[in-house]
Amino acid sequence: MRLLQSRRLQLLLSVALLLFTVQVLFRLIFFFGFADFSDNEAAGFGVLVKAWWIGLRFDARLAILLTMPLLLLMVPKWHLLEKRWAQRVVAGYVLLTVLFLSLFNVFDLGHYAYLGIRMDSTVVRFFDDIAISASMVWESYPVIWITLGVTLLCAITFRLVSALVGRVFSVPGEKLGKWSVAWRCALVFTAAFWTTIGRLSDVPLRWNNAFFTGDPEIGALGLNPMLYFYETMDFSEANYDLEQVKAHYEAVADYLGLEGAARDAAKPNFLRRIEADPQAPFASMERPPNIVFVMLESLGASRVSAYGNPLKTTPVLDDIAENGWFFEHFYVPVSGTAKTVWASITGLPDVSTVKTATRNPLIAHQRTIINAFTDHEKYYFLGGSAGWANMRALIKASIDGLHLYEEGSYTEPRVDVWGISDLSLFREADKVLREIPREKPFFAIVQTAANHRPFTLPEDKGDFVPDSPDAQALYQAGFKSAEQYNAVRFLDYNVGEFFKMAKAGGYFDNTVFVFYGDHNNRITITPHMAEFYEKLDLDGLHVPHMIYAPKLLQPQVVEEAVSLVDVLPTVAGLFGVPYDYSGLGRDVSKHPQGQERYVFTQTADKRHPVIGVIGKQWMLRMQSDGGNAKLHEIYSDDPEADYSAQYPEKAARLRELAKGLYETSHFLHYDNVEETPGAGQ
Repeated sequence: MRLLQSRRLQLLLSVALLLFTVQVLFRLIFFFGFADFSDNEAAGFGVLVKAWWIGLRFDARLAILLTMPLLLLMVPKWHLLEKRWAQRVVAGYVLLTVLFLSLFNVFDLGHYAYLGIRMDSTVVRFFDDIAISASMVWESYPVIWITLGVTLLCAITFRLVSALVGRVFSVPGEKLGKWSVAWRCALVFTAAFWTTIGRLSDVPLRWNNAFFTGDPEIGALGLNPMLYFYETMDFSEANYDLEQVKAHYEAVADYLGLEGAARDAAKPNFLRRIEADPQAPFASMERPPNIVFVMLESLGASRVSAYGNPLKTTPVLDDIAENGWFFEHFYVPVSGTAKTVWASITGLPDVSTVKTATRNPLIAHQRTIINAFTDHEKYYFLGGSAGWANMRALIKASIDGLHLYEEGSYTEPRVDVWGISDLSLFREADKVLREIPREKPFFAIVQTAANHRPFTLPEDKGDFVPDSPDAQALYQAGFKSAEQYNAVRFLDYNVGEFFKMAKAGGYFDNTVFVFYGDHNNRITITPHMAEFYEKLDLDGLHVPHMIYAPKLLQPQVVEEAVSLVDVLPTVAGLFGVPYDYSGLGRDVSKHPQGQERYVFTQTADKRHPVIGVIGKQWMLRMQSDGGNAKLHEIYSDDPEADYSAQYPEKAARLRELAKGLYETSHFLHYDNVEETPGAGQ
């Protein structure tokens, strides 16, 4: 091939192949010497092949990245590699890179042998007492033999690279024209780019891909230790203040109703046992109902006509609100899709100051009430990739036995960056759900996405007809465009179509449908909403929530404030299932009569957020450090007015609660983690 006649390209490919081979060598050592899949039922041949394939792609990415610095010596105009000193620099660089790779992998293998997990940024804790750590390594591992092995590998590498450089540049180079150089450079750049990114779709290869089964041992095989260590650098230290957690423990313990042995301020404990309730509405049923959660993308309360939108945008959701459980004051704790996925599954507000909690590899395996539904088969459907925001790791690692359906799982066509349309998503979900044996209940989560820019209406939209109100009507109803307005209408239409499918499939009457928005998208003005909605910065947090099972539940309106983290405890209360729980959610039906209920909120910048608690009448807002605290009466003539001076005890109590829930949420991100097998041994 004329392409390979380029001496520089030959050298680049050879070095990349060498670095890739070194990593494969250590991957083989890990597989045969450290990983043990003998008792792992999930580790079938096909699963292990897929884990290997993912791992090799990570290895190729790192090999390319480590080879790229050599490009500085390969500019044809400079002819540096014709010089002996430059050739020695190449050999020296490759030698040091292989040495570093080898030592890093050796430490990673030792870390896995000791703790059962791949090395991450928390390894720095072993440097707290370097003498003890060094002694432990010396006494536990064959240090001398390992050193000899690494030395031999480096010696072989140096000889190979020296010979390669000498051979490649011992023959005169071929004179290449500008176009020949250009297309070679373009081809190399494209190959390197796609190898580094790792895939050709919208979501690149990320660490969460290794956890496609949710099994930590299989995930460990699919990881690249150096890239994984780098991914965890943003999360090198647990981001919580234990002293603050202790200081506010009593307020949070009262809020959660902690009693007896579960209550321990000296060593903050939030894990409690919720016992089975034989009096629960569905507890006595021989075959419990199915459960379907539907996350309504970017659907704020102001969009829904049940909350007063004048354009009558959501007739289907309005009917659900009228004939189901309708929650008037429902809030997500923090705005954002990934943050909503996190909170809905874990029962914890995502108060992360770095990215989102789903992106933190160290806390992916969380406790969740979903696993208490032991009779239910678990399903998760989304039209795009679960790799976005690394949600796959949380979903697969935390929900036992989950069947995940995402891009690549469907026959319906992709329509935009978010994957297949929501109508197609409901169709695909229905195909799966109606095939489940009638005697087997299921718990399904359907994560919609189309009510989000670019607000795509697919060619196949059933009998849905777009509408075009005048610009002023749209503006007054809170919409920035007709596209945004029709996206809400189409989402509502799709829910109606899903109900038709469920009825035809025979599972509608025996299913509890749970609907909730994840946040609101951009609004104009919302005169149909109460004043506090915008003035207290709640337009992004106030979203619709309904529980709908017309054959099983009587309609009711819940006026008390309810949070997204309360949804799973409330649904579990309907079924009376027992579970262990350390989240911040509470069963709405268990709230004492006559006592105002408060839920946590966070708005504004992640690093300097405004936090608070809100009920159906009062809201306390303040800076996360406790400063500028204000007590608001939300339905007053002036909801921005501060009533702290008039009600000092209420203000002090709610300030303590808001700060406590904020600090405790940080703490529970780590304390709610399910232990990985072998960790801590």
